[in-house]
Amino acid sequence: MRFTVAKAKGQHAATRRQTITRLMATAALLATTALTGLGLGAGSARAEDEIRIGVIYPLTGAAASTGVELKAAAELAAAMANKEIATPDGLVVGAGMPRLKGAKIKLIFGDHQGNPQVGATEAERLITTEKVVALTGAYFSNVTATASQVAERYGVPFLNGESSSASLTQRNFKWFFRTTPHDDLFVTNFFTFLSDMEKKTGKELRTLGLFNENTLWGNETTKLQVKLSEERKFKIAEKIIYPAKTTQMTSEVQRLKAANPAVIMQSSYLGDAILSMKTYKELGFSPSMLLANDAGFNDSEFLKTLGKDGEYIISREVWALDQAERNPLIKKVNDLMRERSGVNFNGNSARAFTGIAVLADAIDRAGSTKPEDIRKALQETNIPASGLILPWKGVKFDASGQNELGQGIIVQVQDGKYMTVWPFDVATKDIVFPMPAWDKR
Repeated sequence: MRFTVAKAKGQHAATRRQTITRLMATAALLATTALTGLGLGAGSARAEDEIRIGVIYPLTGAAASTGVELKAAAELAAAMANKEIATPDGLVVGAGMPRLKGAKIKLIFGDHQGNPQVGATEAERLITTEKVVALTGAYFSNVTATASQVAERYGVPFLNGESSSASLTQRNFKWFFRTTPHDDLFVTNFFTFLSDMEKKTGKELRTLGLFNENTLWGNETTKLQVKLSEERKFKIAEKIIYPAKTTQMTSEVQRLKAANPAVIMQSSYLGDAILSMKTYKELGFSPSMLLANDAGFNDSEFLKTLGKDGEYIISREVWALDQAERNPLIKKVNDLMRERSGVNFNGNSARAFTGIAVLADAIDRAGSTKPEDIRKALQETNIPASGLILPWKGVKFDASGQNELGQGIIVQVQDGKYMTVWPFDVATKDIVFPMPAWDKR
């Protein structure tokens, strides 16, 4: 009998120890879950309080100054979504993320350095290590191409705000969406603009000099320009595809000068755009019109570096501060950008801002951070023109992921500012044409 009682007491003690162990394990699990929900651990619980978005830009290298402005624009949009700063009435940016109970967006940045392979590596790191729920970027079309391939493989939404190579939405991707218009539209606008200019001025602008860099963006632009030149009866006097990030352009500019086209169509990122203008001046080459394909010619550093030597270039654009009279949101949001970063928006940064704003709105409407739910919400996006800071009809994606409501304008640098000069019905300034010779400025 004593043995039985002792045995029973031992069994009760063992049971108590097991119970205590289970309670301690449960407490530890609850503590871990709580920490995870606060963003201090990995897992799905964190996603409900912290929405991690991967952003891939050129933060070092030749285009670093561009990347810094893109980053500032993305951070401004995230700050509005997080209600860290007041959002102007009417702007669509997912303010407060109400359907996710006020969850905060956290931007995780990757630096692609202008290198497509680095961009792909950064995309994989952001998805697998940082556990982002969506990606955005990457400005350079060739980097966007490789980074979005990674996102497609992992089934993660990729929202592109700034890259314009038409082929990016011709790949039958399921997870890729682009808010900006592409080069098919922009290059077509070039030729429509030139025809309108011929009617307005009575002068022929039928001879073209094509001067484009040799990455995906520049090569695709050249093909489009050649195709439309043939269709619309323009003559290509010279076609030059130069090495991106070149250190000299003397021989190329000499060829352009010898061909003497009425219009130069040029696609260059920042460093090349600045170098070309310096070379034009050095060799005394001043075409009647320099029609730029945005990018480096619209970067804030372009005029900071060149000053008056950057005057009179004409460029396609999706943004102009002088359009604020037509859309008050433009000035309100630009004032916030200038207050935070010290610079005005340009076409690049305004599109980066819009990309984050559209993505935040979609995640909020999804009420979820699951990739498939975000993708579905992006497919259902239908933002009116009144909710944007860009002169578009809105944002609505077609079956390929391309925004079908985007539009372009054309601007000219006059007195150090980019002024809208086309379409003529929304122009705020008349075009200075022809471009004054260097010794006549």
